[in-house]
Amino acid sequence: MKIQKIAAAAALTALATPIFAQSGVTIYGSFDQYYNHLSSSSGAKVNSLEDGSFLRSRLGFRGVEDLGGGYAAKFQLEMGIAGNSGAPADATRGFDRQTWVGMATPYGEFRAGRQNTVIFFRGDYVDFTSRTLGSVVNAFGVPSRFDNDLSYQSPRIAGFQFDAHYALGTPADVNNQSISQLGVDYLNGPFRVGYANLAAKAPKTAVIPQDVKYDNYYANYDYGRGKIYAVYIKTNNTTASGGLNNGGTILGNVGGLVAGTNAEAKNFYEITQLSADYKVTNALRVGALTGQIKDTSGGGKNAKGFDLGAYYDLSKRTMLSAHVHQLANDPNAGFRPSGSAGLKGTFTTAADVNGQTIKGFYAGIVHRF
Repeated sequence: MKIQKIAAAAALTALATPIFAQSGVTIYGSFDQYYNHLSSSSGAKVNSLEDGSFLRSRLGFRGVEDLGGGYAAKFQLEMGIAGNSGAPADATRGFDRQTWVGMATPYGEFRAGRQNTVIFFRGDYVDFTSRTLGSVVNAFGVPSRFDNDLSYQSPRIAGFQFDAHYALGTPADVNNQSISQLGVDYLNGPFRVGYANLAAKAPKTAVIPQDVKYDNYYANYDYGRGKIYAVYIKTNNTTASGGLNNGGTILGNVGGLVAGTNAEAKNFYEITQLSADYKVTNALRVGALTGQIKDTSGGGKNAKGFDLGAYYDLSKRTMLSAHVHQLANDPNAGFRPSGSAGLKGTFTTAADVNGQTIKGFYAGIVHRF
């Protein structure tokens, strides 16, 4: 009996070994809470405790299984959380941020599922805020992630790295809709330049057969104590909503397809922005940016903005931040500041947004685990 027990234990161990010895799963996340004050030139004010000025609160799981020979199976599940209430960021999804499975190979990485866009992934390359609250680019809106997405990312070769995504429509889609993305990033010492593109097809039978496009050109230079950033964007992904002249997007920022019924898809905007930061100490980083949104259709929906901010690392995992920022709308424009997560406390009436200048101050803490 003793020999049988030893043999059975050895057999169970042998069966278990391939599952665990070559696999690794990491649980990770962040909490990002901040006090936010906004004031409109209309006289209205908002004070709120918000989530996600820099890195929205989240809980995630990522795993890797080494298959040998430079191959590995990978997955990631990530959900957004409203840290100030504990509620899920999206009540309709268990994991609203990312849900993908993939394969890493010597020739690049392949993934399938809900994934971040190429444009969203390059947030750190665009400005010193990592394209979050205070960024004029973020105030316009950035396509963030899509369902049913197939992707490929190449290894970096001679400084170049390439990305390609193709998100299919729903299984019941008969209009041949899709969202395609392309990206190229070149890194050479302190210099980085790149391009990221998104094109969302309108239905074959669309009343307004205009695809939604987002073209992002960026560059930055690391001068040792900080970086200098420049970005140029051309896109038609904004529309009037809820009485605000630029209150919504034609292509959802976190999913969805182009309906092909919005005439504002014909109007293109140019967003330009310059920024820089400086490391005062190893723990303290300060920065500034200025940018503008130009309505190329002649509709006068233009805006200008700036941001001054500071980040202080208490440790490798905990960071304090504080910013002052302003977004000035021309009479026909209706843009609002936006963070890593959408603001709960913000202006929602036309009188407080359209044609108004919105000023803000926030201070917060981010903890990663």
